Amino acid sequence: MLADDIFNDYKEAMKSRDALKSSVLSFLRADMLNQATAKKKDKLDDTEIFTVIKKQIKQHQDSIEQFTLGGRVDAAEKEKKELEILKRYLPEEMPVEQIKCLIEEAVALTGASGIKDMGKLMKELTAKTAGKADGKLVSDLVRARLNTPS
Repeated sequence: MLADDIFNDYKEAMKSRDALKSSVLSFLRADMLNQATAKKKDKLDDTEIFTVIKKQIKQHQDSIEQFTLGGRVDAAEKEKKELEILKRYLPEEMPVEQIKCLIEEAVALTGASGIKDMGKLMKELTAKTAGKADGKLVSDLVRARLNTPS
């Protein structure tokens, strides 16, 4: 289970005195615990953990962008290293071509014909791409497909 892997990696980072990794995993574990408490659960399942990790990844990406714009290269580099640690816990991203195939299947299944059907398509696709593809990328590809007549 992913939570166990994260905990074991945290213990290893502490033993090896890897301050960066132990700090990142400590924040991740705290975030996971907060989410579990909010949902009145003992532990999160892997899909929920992926959501927590993606949220933290987005925060790091935003920080990198802000630090880069502010000329703080050292802080941006630290954020990039932390980002790489978090990305190790996500499954491999789905290739764009596979996402496009899923979009075509969903269009055929739902009969979507225009941008007004985007919600229907996204609902269908979110279940199939959860944890495997960036939601913004899927949304952009769906929007492009619905704006292009078949």
